[in-house]
Amino acid sequence: MTDAIVTEGLRKRYGDKDALDGLDLRVARGSVHAVLGPNGAGKTTLVRVLSTLLRPDGGRAEVAGRDVAREAYEVRLRIGLLGQHAALDEELDGRQNLEMFGRLYHLGARPARVRADELLERFGLAGTGRKPVRAYSGGMRRRLDLAASLIRDPEVLFLDEPTTGLDPRGRAEVWAAVRSLAGAGTTVLLTTQYLEEADQLADRICLVDGGRVVADGTADELKARTGGDRIDVVLRDAGQLGAAVALLPLDAATVSVDTDRRLLSAPVTDRMAALSGVVRALEAAGLEAEDVVLRRPTLDEVFLHLTDDGRRVKEAA
Repeated sequence: MTDAIVTEGLRKRYGDKDALDGLDLRVARGSVHAVLGPNGAGKTTLVRVLSTLLRPDGGRAEVAGRDVAREAYEVRLRIGLLGQHAALDEELDGRQNLEMFGRLYHLGARPARVRADELLERFGLAGTGRKPVRAYSGGMRRRLDLAASLIRDPEVLFLDEPTTGLDPRGRAEVWAAVRSLAGAGTTVLLTTQYLEEADQLADRICLVDGGRVVADGTADELKARTGGDRIDVVLRDAGQLGAAVALLPLDAATVSVDTDRRLLSAPVTDRMAALSGVVRALEAAGLEAEDVVLRRPTLDEVFLHLTDDGRRVKEAA
Protein backbone atom coordinates (compact mmCIF):
# COMPACT_ATOMS: atom_id res chain seq x y z
CA MET A 1 0.00 0.00 0.00
CA THR A 2 1.58 3.25 -1.15
CA ASP A 3 -1.07 5.69 0.12
CA ALA A 4 -1.38 6.53 3.80
CA ILE A 5 -4.62 8.50 3.28
CA VAL A 6 -7.32 7.95 0.67
CA THR A 7 -10.67 9.73 0.34
CA GLU A 8 -13.21 9.22 -2.44
CA GLY A 9 -16.31 11.39 -2.77
CA LEU A 10 -16.06 12.40 0.88
CA ARG A 11 -19.03 14.40 2.14
CA LYS A 12 -19.95 16.16 5.36
CA ARG A 13 -22.93 18.44 5.76
CA TYR A 14 -23.85 20.93 8.50
CA GLY A 15 -27.50 21.86 8.09
CA ASP A 16 -27.86 23.17 4.55
CA LYS A 17 -24.11 23.70 4.06
CA ASP A 18 -21.75 21.18 2.44
CA ALA A 19 -18.49 21.42 4.39
CA LEU A 20 -17.08 18.56 2.27
CA ASP A 21 -18.62 18.24 -1.16
CA GLY A 22 -17.30 15.05 -2.75
CA LEU A 23 -13.66 15.57 -1.79
CA ASP A 24 -11.08 13.22 -3.36
CA LEU A 25 -7.58 13.00 -1.92
CA ARG A 26 -4.56 10.67 -1.90
CA VAL A 27 -1.54 11.13 0.34
CA ALA A 28 1.55 9.01 -0.23
CA ARG A 29 3.20 7.28 2.70
CA GLY A 30 6.11 9.19 4.20
CA SER A 31 5.19 12.46 2.50
CA VAL A 32 4.13 15.90 3.70
CA HIS A 33 0.88 16.85 1.99
CA ALA A 34 -0.53 20.34 2.49
CA VAL A 35 -4.24 21.14 2.28
CA LEU A 36 -4.47 24.81 1.45
CA GLY A 37 -7.59 26.94 1.53
CA PRO A 38 -9.36 29.94 3.08
CA ASN A 39 -11.53 29.90 6.20
CA GLY A 40 -14.62 27.79 5.55
CA ALA A 41 -13.03 25.79 2.74
CA GLY A 42 -13.45 22.50 4.63
CA LYS A 43 -9.90 21.95 5.88
CA THR A 44 -10.67 21.42 9.57
CA THR A 45 -13.72 19.30 8.78
CA LEU A 46 -11.50 17.08 6.63
CA VAL A 47 -9.04 16.60 9.49
CA ARG A 48 -11.84 15.88 11.96
CA VAL A 49 -13.32 13.22 9.67
CA LEU A 50 -9.94 11.60 8.98
CA SER A 51 -9.06 11.55 12.69
CA THR A 52 -12.47 9.92 13.49
CA LEU A 53 -13.80 12.93 15.43
CA LEU A 54 -16.63 13.29 12.90
CA ARG A 55 -18.46 10.65 10.88
CA PRO A 56 -18.72 11.38 7.16
CA ASP A 57 -22.16 11.68 5.55
CA GLY A 58 -21.03 10.09 2.30
CA GLY A 59 -18.10 8.71 0.36
CA ARG A 60 -15.28 6.84 2.02
CA ALA A 61 -11.97 7.55 3.75
CA GLU A 62 -9.07 5.33 4.77
CA VAL A 63 -6.14 6.22 7.02
CA ALA A 64 -3.19 3.83 7.38
CA GLY A 65 -5.24 1.19 5.57
CA ARG A 66 -8.21 1.41 7.94
CA ASP A 67 -11.70 2.74 7.19
CA VAL A 68 -12.41 5.79 9.36
CA ALA A 69 -16.09 4.93 9.81
CA ARG A 70 -15.95 1.15 10.27
CA GLU A 71 -12.54 0.86 11.95
CA ALA A 72 -12.32 4.08 13.96
CA TYR A 73 -10.50 2.50 16.91
CA GLU A 74 -7.84 1.00 14.63
CA VAL A 75 -7.36 4.39 12.98
CA ARG A 76 -6.88 6.11 16.34
CA LEU A 77 -4.10 3.67 17.25
CA ARG A 78 -2.16 4.78 14.18
CA ILE A 79 -2.54 8.57 14.15
CA GLY A 80 -1.51 11.72 15.99
CA LEU A 81 -3.40 15.00 15.91
CA LEU A 82 -2.30 18.57 16.54
CA GLY A 83 -5.34 20.85 16.52
CA GLN A 84 -5.54 24.60 16.12
CA HIS A 85 -5.46 25.18 19.88
CA ALA A 86 -2.84 23.83 22.27
CA ALA A 87 -4.01 20.93 24.46
CA LEU A 88 -1.60 21.65 27.32
CA ASP A 89 -1.94 22.26 31.06
CA GLU A 90 -0.54 25.74 31.70
CA GLU A 91 0.35 25.00 35.33
CA LEU A 92 2.36 21.84 34.61
CA ASP A 93 5.86 21.93 33.20
CA GLY A 94 6.80 20.42 29.85
CA ARG A 95 7.90 17.05 31.23
CA GLN A 96 4.77 16.73 33.38
CA ASN A 97 2.54 17.48 30.40
CA LEU A 98 4.20 14.79 28.31
CA GLU A 99 4.10 12.29 31.15
CA MET A 100 0.39 13.02 31.57
CA PHE A 101 -0.24 12.34 27.89
CA GLY A 102 1.81 9.16 28.15
CA ARG A 103 -0.38 7.90 30.98
CA LEU A 104 -3.52 8.82 29.02
CA TYR A 105 -2.14 6.62 26.24
CA HIS A 106 -1.85 3.81 28.82
CA LEU A 107 1.91 3.88 29.16
CA GLY A 108 3.25 2.89 32.56
CA ALA A 109 4.82 5.52 34.82
CA ARG A 110 8.41 4.69 33.88
CA PRO A 111 7.80 4.33 30.08
CA ALA A 112 5.90 7.65 30.18
CA ARG A 113 8.88 9.38 31.83
CA VAL A 114 11.32 7.86 29.34
CA ARG A 115 9.17 8.87 26.38
CA ALA A 116 8.76 12.40 27.77
CA ASP A 117 12.53 12.81 28.04
CA GLU A 118 13.02 11.47 24.50
CA LEU A 119 10.54 13.93 23.06
CA LEU A 120 11.83 16.92 25.03
CA GLU A 121 15.29 16.21 23.65
CA ARG A 122 14.00 15.64 20.12
CA PHE A 123 12.18 18.99 20.00
CA GLY A 124 14.92 21.04 21.65
CA LEU A 125 13.00 21.48 24.90
CA ALA A 126 15.18 19.44 27.27
CA GLY A 127 16.45 22.59 29.00
CA THR A 128 12.93 23.87 29.63
CA GLY A 129 11.27 20.66 30.75
CA ARG A 130 10.81 21.90 34.36
CA LYS A 131 9.49 25.34 33.37
CA PRO A 132 5.69 25.84 33.64
CA VAL A 133 4.06 25.93 30.22
CA ARG A 134 2.58 29.37 30.99
CA ALA A 135 6.15 30.70 30.76
CA TYR A 136 6.79 29.16 27.31
CA SER A 137 6.93 31.23 24.14
CA GLY A 138 4.35 30.54 21.42
CA GLY A 139 6.82 28.50 19.41
CA MET A 140 7.86 26.45 22.45
CA ARG A 141 4.22 25.68 23.32
CA ARG A 142 3.52 24.55 19.78
CA ARG A 143 6.59 22.31 19.74
CA LEU A 144 5.53 20.79 23.07
CA ASP A 145 2.01 20.28 21.71
CA LEU A 146 3.54 18.59 18.66
CA ALA A 147 5.64 16.38 20.93
CA ALA A 148 2.48 15.36 22.83
CA SER A 149 0.87 14.24 19.57
CA LEU A 150 3.81 11.87 19.02
CA ILE A 151 3.68 9.96 22.30
CA ARG A 152 2.68 6.78 20.43
CA ASP A 153 4.94 7.40 17.41
CA PRO A 154 2.03 7.53 14.94
CA GLU A 155 2.14 6.40 11.32
CA VAL A 156 0.13 9.45 10.24
CA LEU A 157 0.17 12.90 11.85
CA PHE A 158 -2.54 15.51 11.26
CA LEU A 159 -1.51 19.14 11.76
CA ASP A 160 -4.45 21.55 11.60
CA GLU A 161 -3.07 25.05 10.98
CA PRO A 162 -0.17 24.45 13.39
CA THR A 163 1.42 27.90 13.15
CA THR A 164 -1.67 30.14 13.36
CA GLY A 165 -0.91 33.10 15.61
CA LEU A 166 2.83 32.46 15.86
CA ASP A 167 5.46 35.08 15.13
CA PRO A 168 8.09 34.35 12.42
CA ARG A 169 10.51 32.81 14.94
CA GLY A 170 7.84 30.50 16.37
CA ARG A 171 6.72 29.53 12.88
CA ALA A 172 10.29 28.67 11.89
CA GLU A 173 10.64 26.49 15.00
CA VAL A 174 7.52 24.50 14.10
CA TRP A 175 8.64 24.18 10.48
CA ALA A 176 11.96 22.71 11.60
CA ALA A 177 10.11 20.19 13.78
CA VAL A 178 7.84 19.15 10.90
CA ARG A 179 10.82 18.69 8.59
CA SER A 180 12.43 16.47 11.20
CA LEU A 181 9.29 14.32 11.42
CA ALA A 182 9.05 13.97 7.66
CA GLY A 183 12.72 13.06 7.47
CA ALA A 184 12.06 10.22 9.91
CA GLY A 185 9.31 8.81 7.68
CA THR A 186 6.12 10.09 9.33
CA THR A 187 3.26 10.86 6.93
CA VAL A 188 2.07 14.42 7.62
CA LEU A 189 -1.19 15.99 6.48
CA LEU A 190 -0.91 19.72 7.06
CA THR A 191 -3.77 22.20 6.74
CA THR A 192 -2.80 25.83 6.44
CA GLN A 193 -3.83 29.27 5.23
CA TYR A 194 -0.18 30.25 4.80
CA LEU A 195 0.96 29.75 1.24
CA GLU A 196 4.60 30.14 2.20
CA GLU A 197 4.18 27.33 4.72
CA ALA A 198 2.86 24.95 2.08
CA ASP A 199 5.65 25.95 -0.29
CA GLN A 200 8.31 25.39 2.37
CA LEU A 201 7.12 22.08 3.81
CA ALA A 202 4.95 20.11 1.41
CA ASP A 203 5.88 17.46 -1.13
CA ARG A 204 2.43 17.95 -2.65
CA ILE A 205 -0.28 20.56 -2.19
CA CYS A 206 -4.01 20.36 -2.75
CA LEU A 207 -6.06 23.53 -2.97
CA VAL A 208 -9.50 23.21 -1.37
CA ASP A 209 -12.38 25.56 -2.00
CA GLY A 210 -16.04 24.99 -1.20
CA GLY A 211 -15.36 21.51 0.17
CA ARG A 212 -13.74 20.25 -3.04
CA VAL A 213 -10.17 19.81 -4.23
CA VAL A 214 -9.77 22.27 -7.09
CA ALA A 215 -6.12 21.48 -7.80
CA ASP A 216 -3.45 19.04 -6.63
CA GLY A 217 0.24 18.77 -7.41
CA THR A 218 3.72 19.83 -6.41
CA ALA A 219 4.33 23.53 -5.81
CA ASP A 220 6.09 23.77 -9.19
CA GLU A 221 3.26 21.96 -10.99
CA LEU A 222 0.66 24.28 -9.50
CA LYS A 223 2.71 27.35 -10.33
CA ALA A 224 3.04 26.17 -13.93
CA ARG A 225 -0.76 26.07 -14.22
CA THR A 226 -0.91 29.87 -13.90
CA GLY A 227 1.04 30.33 -17.12
CA GLY A 228 4.68 29.73 -16.23
CA ASP A 229 7.15 32.52 -15.58
CA ARG A 230 6.38 36.16 -14.86
CA ILE A 231 8.28 39.38 -15.33
CA ASP A 232 8.05 42.19 -12.76
CA VAL A 233 9.01 45.77 -13.59
CA VAL A 234 9.32 48.38 -10.84
CA LEU A 235 9.39 51.95 -12.19
CA ARG A 236 10.87 54.94 -10.40
CA ASP A 237 7.78 57.04 -11.25
CA ALA A 238 4.32 55.49 -10.67
CA GLY A 239 2.89 58.03 -13.12
CA GLN A 240 4.65 56.19 -15.96
CA LEU A 241 2.95 52.84 -15.36
CA GLY A 242 0.23 53.47 -17.94
CA ALA A 243 2.77 54.40 -20.59
CA ALA A 244 4.84 51.33 -19.74
CA VAL A 245 1.87 49.00 -20.22
CA ALA A 246 1.29 50.49 -23.67
CA LEU A 247 4.94 50.52 -24.76
CA LEU A 248 6.43 47.30 -23.40
CA PRO A 249 6.37 44.12 -25.53
CA LEU A 250 3.84 42.40 -23.24
CA ASP A 251 0.23 41.37 -23.72
CA ALA A 252 -1.59 44.34 -22.14
CA ALA A 253 -4.59 42.14 -21.28
CA THR A 254 -2.41 40.02 -18.97
CA VAL A 255 -0.53 42.85 -17.23
CA SER A 256 -1.40 43.57 -13.60
CA VAL A 257 -0.53 46.98 -12.14
CA ASP A 258 0.17 47.90 -8.50
CA THR A 259 0.38 51.68 -8.27
CA ASP A 260 1.43 51.75 -4.61
CA ARG A 261 4.45 49.56 -5.37
CA ARG A 262 5.07 51.18 -8.79
CA LEU A 263 4.94 47.64 -10.16
CA LEU A 264 3.64 46.00 -13.29
CA SER A 265 3.70 42.24 -13.69
CA ALA A 266 2.87 39.91 -16.59
CA PRO A 267 3.22 36.24 -17.57
CA VAL A 268 5.85 35.42 -20.20
CA THR A 269 6.66 32.34 -22.25
CA ASP A 270 10.23 32.93 -23.46
CA ARG A 271 12.10 34.14 -20.37
CA MET A 272 15.21 35.62 -21.91
CA ALA A 273 13.50 37.11 -24.96
CA ALA A 274 10.97 38.81 -22.68
CA LEU A 275 13.68 40.16 -20.39
CA SER A 276 15.81 41.60 -23.18
CA GLY A 277 12.76 42.97 -24.99
CA VAL A 278 11.47 44.77 -21.88
CA VAL A 279 14.89 46.26 -21.08
CA ARG A 280 15.33 47.55 -24.64
CA ALA A 281 11.80 49.01 -24.70
CA LEU A 282 12.35 50.80 -21.38
CA GLU A 283 15.58 52.35 -22.64
CA ALA A 284 14.03 53.38 -25.97
CA ALA A 285 11.05 55.02 -24.25
CA GLY A 286 13.17 56.74 -21.60
CA LEU A 287 11.31 55.00 -18.77
CA GLU A 288 13.46 54.63 -15.66
CA ALA A 289 13.16 51.26 -13.91
CA GLU A 290 14.39 50.47 -10.41
CA ASP A 291 14.16 46.73 -10.96
CA VAL A 292 13.31 44.15 -13.62
CA VAL A 293 12.91 40.57 -12.38
CA LEU A 294 12.03 37.21 -13.92
CA ARG A 295 10.35 34.86 -11.43
CA ARG A 296 8.02 31.92 -10.97
CA PRO A 297 4.44 32.68 -9.85
CA THR A 298 3.91 32.81 -6.10
CA LEU A 299 1.51 30.38 -4.45
CA ASP A 300 -0.66 33.41 -3.63
CA GLU A 301 -1.15 33.98 -7.35
CA VAL A 302 -1.67 30.25 -7.93
CA PHE A 303 -4.27 30.06 -5.18
CA LEU A 304 -6.29 33.04 -6.41
CA HIS A 305 -6.14 31.81 -10.00
CA LEU A 306 -7.07 28.19 -9.31
CA THR A 307 -9.70 28.77 -6.64
CA ASP A 308 -11.43 31.28 -8.92
CA ASP A 309 -11.42 28.61 -11.65
CA GLY A 310 -12.75 26.04 -9.18
CA ARG A 311 -15.53 28.36 -8.06
CA ARG A 312 -16.57 28.95 -11.65
CA VAL A 313 -16.67 25.19 -12.28
CA LYS A 314 -18.85 24.62 -9.22
CA GLU A 315 -21.23 27.46 -10.10
CA ALA A 316 -21.62 26.06 -13.60
CA ALA A 317 -22.36 22.53 -12.32
